[in-house]
Amino acid sequence: MALIHGYATHAAGAELLPYKYEAGELKPTDIEVKVTHCGVCHSDLHLIDNDWGISQYPFIPGHEIVGTVSKVGTEAYEFEVGDRVGIGWQANSCGHCEWCRKGLENLCAKSQGTCVHRHGGFADSVSVNSRFVFPIPAALESEHVAPLLCAGITVYNPLREYQVNPTSRVGIIGIGGLGHIALQFARAFGAYVTGFSTSANKEQEALSLGAHQFVNTRDSKGLKSLVGHFDLILSTINADQDWTAYLHALRPTGTLVFVGAPPSPLTLPVAPLTSCQRKIAGSSGGSPWQIREMLDVAARHGIKAQTERFTFDKVNLALSKLRKNQIRYRAVLAS
Repeated sequence: MALIHGYATHAAGAELLPYKYEAGELKPTDIEVKVTHCGVCHSDLHLIDNDWGISQYPFIPGHEIVGTVSKVGTEAYEFEVGDRVGIGWQANSCGHCEWCRKGLENLCAKSQGTCVHRHGGFADSVSVNSRFVFPIPAALESEHVAPLLCAGITVYNPLREYQVNPTSRVGIIGIGGLGHIALQFARAFGAYVTGFSTSANKEQEALSLGAHQFVNTRDSKGLKSLVGHFDLILSTINADQDWTAYLHALRPTGTLVFVGAPPSPLTLPVAPLTSCQRKIAGSSGGSPWQIREMLDVAARHGIKAQTERFTFDKVNLALSKLRKNQIRYRAVLAS
């Protein structure tokens, strides 16, 4: 039986160490991918630290994977050995529930994460169900596309779900690992885009990424001047804010969508919701067809993640810098 070599954590919060395991039999519907690049996501940190209470050790993190097909199951017809492909957060689903039949496999109750209760992409290869393997358009570079397979679809999905178009006014809260990609997609959809950040020095970068205007949220006047302005506000941050002020910044029928998780429960007045039919929503990831569509849009519009590259043996350095918020904006391991 072939051995797969990677970097695993053996206890909550522990550094990653070289680790090997037996690959096992390739299932008929599976694809084996030789990993060339893997993004380092905040979700990997949560799993390493067992913040969600679901981690089992030892395990190899990594779910923003790009590589080449090395083996093809007997019932995986789409791919051939040598194809460049990507794998994101999800590795499998039941395939027959209501949500799978609707093409929303990411909502399947039996959804299986690429590195949840199984080994992920901080390794030389990984195998998943072929339904969750995606061809990478030639126009996209492997290093810059890897983070799109998680961070990219996380922000793309709500922009599509809430029908952002050239008449839309969209606000993006946070110019970081998620927000810098969200700005690019919102601009590609033709929306008038506003970037929000507590860091005034990110203004020029936000504008270069697609924002039409920038608001420093430490300046209370900036947000108050935008009451009734936005069709959609997308929050990408994991910090508390004056959410009532953002609620008032929505137009009638507008939506405040969370893809980041603030530490405190939301406390919001109901009147601004009922009087103007505003909405509050959450979003996480996307289905296989949505990921394929996102990759196509990224290729046609030149959308990419800004990355800092590390070799796989420097994975602990990458994780350390990510913990300290020293990555601008996505860390990627590359062979």
